[in-house]
Amino acid sequence: MSDKLTVVKYTFEGEKFEILVKPDPALDYKLGKIKDISSVLVSDEIYQNSGEGTRASSEKLQKAFKTEDAMIIAEKILQKGDLNLTTEQRRKMTTEKRKQIITFIAKTFVDPRSHLPHPPLRIEQAITDARVSIDPFKNVDEQVKDIVENLRSIIPLKSENLLLEISVPAQYVAKSYSVLKSTGI
Repeated sequence: MSDKLTVVKYTFEGEKFEILVKPDPALDYKLGKIKDISSVLVSDEIYQNSGEGTRASSEKLQKAFKTEDAMIIAEKILQKGDLNLTTEQRRKMTTEKRKQIITFIAKTFVDPRSHLPHPPLRIEQAITDARVSIDPFKNVDEQVKDIVENLRSIIPLKSENLLLEISVPAQYVAKSYSVLKSTGI
């Protein structure tokens, strides 16, 4: 299989359906960045086995999707099916998710001994040492709890939330609002 196309597989009541798509646009479509299905598809054929070139019969398409319109079927397959990511795409998504998790942990957790946040580099090294696997499709919030449990054996972590009350004179409100907004408060 070349880098120019990949297969999206979908199974419905034991019947397998496949479509051929361009890897990068397909991922963007699945993530909601692209709305036009036609820019994603390599062809508008629906296959039972794309490797052998076996097309799905009209009866099977009608039974599974209640239509024979290739574009509607392709949308359903792409939304509900399994997109085979290229190694490059998976690596890029995992790296991005890893950075998000490290940033979240650095902002939310502190060293209980000093009550100071751990530097992101220390958290990244601890994630590497703990051999934590990061799922590129799961939300950061879903993964952080398990990751923090694994990291606690390597670095001490404590969740620390502070409640700040800031009084600003009226003449400085406009300037202070943008400063507070930029710091994430």
